[in-house]
This record gives sequence, C-alpha cells and structure tokens, in this order.
Amino acid sequence: MRASESNQDYPFAVTNTAAALLDDAGTVLAWTPAAEALLERRSADVCGRPARDLLADADAGSGGWEAVLAQGGRSGCAGPDGWEGRATLRHGSGGELQIGFRVIPLNDGAPGKAARCLVIGAPLELVSRWRQDHAFTQELFLQGRVGLAVFDRDLRLLRTNTHLLPYTGVPVELYGRRLADFLWAEDAHTIEVRLREVLDSGTPLIGFNTTVRTLDDPRGGRIVTVQAFRLQEPDDRPMGVAAVFTDVTEHERSRGRLDLLYRATGALGGSLSVLRTVEDLVKVLAPTFGDCAAVDLAETVLTGGEPTADGHLPLPLIRMAVAGTEPEVLRTGTTTRFAAPPSASAERTCPGELVTGLGDRSAESGDDAVPEWAGAVPGAHSAMTAPLCARGTRFGRLTLWRTGDSAPLEEDDLALLEEIAARAAVAVDNARRYTKERRTAVGLQRSLLPPATSEKPAVEAAGLYLPADADSGVGGDWFDVIPLSSARVALVVGDVAGHGLHATAMMGRLRSAVRAMADLELEPEELLAHVDDMVVQVASEAESEDPDDGDAGIPLPGGPAGATCLYAVYDPVTRTCVMASAGHPPPAVVGPDGTVEYVELSPGPPLGVGGWPFEPVELELPPGSVLALYTDGLIERGEGDVDEGMRDLAERLQRSDVLARPLRQARHDIVEGLPPGRLRDDVTLLLARTRVVDTGSLATWLLDADPAVVADARHLVLAQLTAWDLDELSFSTELIVSELVTNAIRHAGGPVRLRLIRADTLTCEVSDSSNTQPRMRRARSSEEGGRGLYIVAQLSHRWGSRYTMGGKTVWSEQNLPLI
Repeated sequence: MRASESNQDYPFAVTNTAAALLDDAGTVLAWTPAAEALLERRSADVCGRPARDLLADADAGSGGWEAVLAQGGRSGCAGPDGWEGRATLRHGSGGELQIGFRVIPLNDGAPGKAARCLVIGAPLELVSRWRQDHAFTQELFLQGRVGLAVFDRDLRLLRTNTHLLPYTGVPVELYGRRLADFLWAEDAHTIEVRLREVLDSGTPLIGFNTTVRTLDDPRGGRIVTVQAFRLQEPDDRPMGVAAVFTDVTEHERSRGRLDLLYRATGALGGSLSVLRTVEDLVKVLAPTFGDCAAVDLAETVLTGGEPTADGHLPLPLIRMAVAGTEPEVLRTGTTTRFAAPPSASAERTCPGELVTGLGDRSAESGDDAVPEWAGAVPGAHSAMTAPLCARGTRFGRLTLWRTGDSAPLEEDDLALLEEIAARAAVAVDNARRYTKERRTAVGLQRSLLPPATSEKPAVEAAGLYLPADADSGVGGDWFDVIPLSSARVALVVGDVAGHGLHATAMMGRLRSAVRAMADLELEPEELLAHVDDMVVQVASEAESEDPDDGDAGIPLPGGPAGATCLYAVYDPVTRTCVMASAGHPPPAVVGPDGTVEYVELSPGPPLGVGGWPFEPVELELPPGSVLALYTDGLIERGEGDVDEGMRDLAERLQRSDVLARPLRQARHDIVEGLPPGRLRDDVTLLLARTRVVDTGSLATWLLDADPAVVADARHLVLAQLTAWDLDELSFSTELIVSELVTNAIRHAGGPVRLRLIRADTLTCEVSDSSNTQPRMRRARSSEEGGRGLYIVAQLSHRWGSRYTMGGKTVWSEQNLPLI
C-alpha cells in the first residue's frame, strides 16, 4: 500500500465502482449496490460485520486491509490522504476476487482525527488497465516527435502537447483557439473539413497528408500526416476529436525527389531526338521542382557534331527548351557563353552551382556575386544550374529557378539537379550520337536515290520512299528514272530483302549496276539477267568470307542478299513501254479515261536465284497515261491479302486524281494513312506521266547503201534544221551525219535509216543491219582513217550505240541552243 499522489486523477470515480463505509473499528457500516454486484454479497449480510471477514486470508499477518484495520484500531482511519493497495476478497460464489482499493479518511469535524473510512475498490485487472491508459496518455502528451491535439465539438483546441506544430508562427498558448487563428486559411480549412468528417461520422482519419503554413511564415511550410479519431461521452455523444500531427516533410521531400528522378529518367528515355529529349525534361522539372527551367546546349550538339573537349575554350550555347511561369523571358537572349571550368578536376566532376537570396540583392548595385544566368528570371529568389557532361565533354547546362512563395532551393536540391543533369547528359549525348548516325545513314540513303521529282521529254516523274524503320530512316527500297538515248527513259523500282544499312548498301550496288547496264542500252530482260548474275556473285562472296579474318572488321547482318526489281523502258516516239520483272509486283496504269489496270506480266524469280529467264512485256500507252511502280510494302499491309491491297491502291490512284494534278502532290495522297513507324515493310512509289514526241519533231529518211547518198543526207539534215530554227547546230550536225552514214555504208552494207529527234536535245540516229558495235580509237598521225567516231564524240554532248531487232543504232546527242 502506497500513498497516492495528490495531483493524480483518481481511477475509482468511475460508474459502478464498489464502495463501503467503515467505522473506526473496521466494522462495515454501509455497502453499495455496486459492491453487492462485485462480490455477490447482500448489504444485509455484510453491514455490521468486521471488514476482515471479507478477506480471503484474514490471518495473513500485516498487509492488505489487515494493516489498514490494525492502524485504524490503534489510531482510527486517520491519515492525510488515505491509502491504496490490493487485496484478495471472498466472493459470494465461494471463489476469490483480487481487487485494487483506496481508503479515504472521513473527518467528523474533530481536528486531526478520522472517525470513519470510505473504502472504494474495483477488480485489479480494471485498475491495472486504467493505470496503463493513464500512463499512455500522459506519455503521449509528452512526446516531442509528434503533435497531439484534442478539439471540442466546435473544433477549438482544448489540449495540446508542447510540440503540436514546432514551426515559426505557432502561439505558445493554444487553448480555445481555432487552426485558422495561426494557419493559412486554406490549410486550416483543409484540416478542419477532415476533422469535421471524423466528428460527424465517427470514422477515423488515417494517413492524410497536407501542407501546413503559418501566417507569420508562409513560404514553403511543412508537410504533415494527420490521423484523427472521435472522442465520445459515456452516453456515446461526440465529445470532440483527437488528432495526431506527424511532420513528414523530409520524408515526403525525399520521396518526391526520388519520384522526380524516376519521372525525369523516364522522360529522358522517350525519344532519340535531342530537342524532344530536353523539352520533355523541362516539362517534368517545371513547375514540379522549380517555377522555371531551361536547357542550353552547344550548337554542334543539334546536328550531331562532337563538342570540343577543351574546357578552356568557351562554347556558344543555344537555349533549346524552357518551361514554367516565365517562358517568354527565358527565350530571350538565347545565345550565351559557357565559362571555362576553374580546374581540370572540376571539369571531370562537372559540379553545379546554387545561388540563394536573389530577391534581397539589387540588380542596380552591380553585385558581381550574382551570375548572369541566376538573375535571368525576374522575381526569382533562388536558382541553381548543373552542367551537362558526358564522356568527359561539357556541352550544355540545366538551370532551375524558384520564385514567389515557393521554398528556397537547398543543397539537397542541387544534388538532385546534378543527378538529373548527369542522366540528361547521357540521354542527350545518346540522342546526339544517334542524330549523327542517322544523318549519316539518311545522307547515304539520299545520295543513293535520285531526286524525288524529274522532268524528262518522255515522262513527268515523282517518287516517294517511306522506310519501315522510321528511327534509322534507311532501307533497301529504291526507284530510279534513267534517261536513255533517243528521248527514251527507263523506270526502275526495286526492293532489297531486309532493312537498315546492310540493305541500303546492297541497294546502292544494285542501283549502280542497273544504271551501268542501262547505259549499255540492254533490253529489260537482258538487263535483269546481268543484274541477277551480279547478285548471285555478291551472295557467293558473302558466304566465302572468313569469320576469323581480323581485317574484315565487324560483320554486317546476315540474311538473304536477294531483291526484286521491275525495269521498264518507255519510248515517247513510238509510245510503247517494254518491261520485265524479277519477282516484283506488276505496275498499275491509269488511262486517260481514269480507269486503272495492272499490267499482265509474268514475273521471273527474284534477283539472286540465278538460272531463270525473264520475260518481257510490251504495251502501248496513250499520251497522258500514268504509270505507278511500287514495292510490295504498299499492297501487303494489315491482315488482308495482296489482291485486296492492289484493289486499295487502284482506289487510291483514282481518288488522288493523278491525271489532272501534279504528281509531286498526288504521291502524298496515295500513301496517306501510312505514317512511318507503323509500316510492316518499306514503301516506295514511283509515278510517271507519259509524254510523246509529236511528228513535227521527228524526221526520218531511208538511204541506200551508196557512198553518194552521204551528200544527200547532209542536205536533208541541213534543210530540216533550218525548218526547226536550229541553224546553229548545222555545222556540227552535218559532220556527225556524214561520219555516221559513211561508217554505216562502209562497214554494214544494206539500207541505212537516218532519223532526227528534237526533244530536250537534238538526237541524230543512224541504223543499219549490222550487229557489230563501233569502237572509238585514237588514230595515229600516219593513218588516214579512224578519226570519224572521235570527231563525233567531240561534237556530241554524248553518243553511243544500241542493239535493235534488225541490227544496231548509233546515236549522237547535242544540246539545244539557248533561246
């Protein structure tokens, strides 16, 4: 038994606590109904009997009530504050019950003497639980790491611990105050709305995060987690709300920094474009991390160039991306200078820089301590920058500003910015290197393809190429428009198996081979046969490469070296088109009446198979017809079959109005809806509108195999040139005709056909029945002959010969005089 502390709340004042009144001899004078219920003993059975009869062991010596009664027997129950203790009582059911009790002396008016004692008690378990609750509550209000508050039903503060909100601007005395008395109105309203919900519904509030800013110190504030539960009266009426405030500012900031780093890293990996990469980055940083953000890059980075590694030479920087509240201000003055690093070690580590207190410094005071970049945003109170460094090269910087009421930037923020800048530098450098590689690849691709549009006497042509790999922009499809002799033109479209640089390189070889063969004036089927042999040889060389040959370099991707190709020759004089296919789909012909038909040809095997012939097909094309040559990527789309794709292409040709519109415009409408990046295969389209050489621009004569007709031939040509107003070409044309007709009569025999064609050039043709090709040689000074073809070559823009069904044709072209 110990004396109770006078200032300690008494646990036995609760409802239904058992109580008994004892006189100074320890006799029970009164017995409450709660005591009857506790021990199951009636008042009549207990009153008038000694209290020791209730003890389970009345002879246990001193202790428990025995000590109380012994003291009461000597000097009564007098005592200044009474006693507390525990005892084991006899229960009316025959068992025993442990209780905790308190003895309270009752004075009868005599000084210093207690005539009677009031004994109150409760089960020992209940008393122990109360003491635990009391200790818990007491210690809880003494905690310094959390804030504890009790609100009444009007949400006024009744009780708080000393660390409710340990921030600037919180009053020392909070009793009776509302949160709005010292917090921002919006912050106080947010918390009170949640507390009111708890008070009304009784549902506890768990883990609610909110920002708390005081009226005296509004900048930044703190982030707290609020947990609340309702307090109730004994009759279950709401008494108020208890709330626990936990400061999680640092935790949330750390998590926010980690989340920002995660989102910034994700944004950096979304594109291989330098511009898109930095734009995505600043959108993540502002306004989440700062109010304004900007990225400055060296100009060479944009084109894929390599910035100089010499940190002592300043680099011109261009502002590439801005975001935040002052975008227009940030865009001004886009070119800045990047100062050299203070030391070699600084260059290696690429440190950032933090500047605070900008709002307290006067721009007119000439404060040299404020860098130019830091004061670029009006109203900024703090700023920081971090260099963009990758592979030891410094090529840009990332800058952040905070303005208004936002919290000033700190060293931890600078560390985060440096981490983001390090990752951004790698992403930008990867994008730069990709840009360089892509520009190289695309440059190679474009150098291997002809101009997209061309104007020839035979056709108006427009081509288009869409790579399946939109990132690399290269592939193995190609088209070509090759001018031939006599105003003719060759139209070519091909498709190399595979994608990427390997296919592009193979495409370049094939296009060069086709052009070389076309210069030999071969028929389409013969040309494809020669190209087929070349592809077979290339494939054989690739298979014979020694993988252990160190000089071979990195091997190119493997796979088939085959290709498909369609070669067509159109003659604007005869209006005929001869074509042959090596595994390539047939071209479409749009007639002058708007109907679309596909050429019925028998395609041979793809190039590279070898040993199979190619069959030519000849057709006559009305003037103004449009030929559409394409690769299979245009008709093998989606899940449909090839026939469906060909029907779709025919409809696209009709809808695009290729007959009336310029082909350079119509080509885009035909492939509309086929954006790069979602194609299953490369797409190539070549449109050619046919033209004709009218009869007024042709002159043909059939000459006998007699040397005397050479003079007649000269007179005929001179007369025709006068009729065409081409007298400036009379002298050269007369010599060319004289030499070619003389050679034909001397070496071939038989009739000779002489033809002049006026188109973009003046073509002179001499045809005979011989299959012997003329060869130009340099005659010696002692020889009388051998100079004819040399003279022809000197007078011509270009010349050559080609085989025909009945022999050969030697031709010469001269440029028309300027008008």
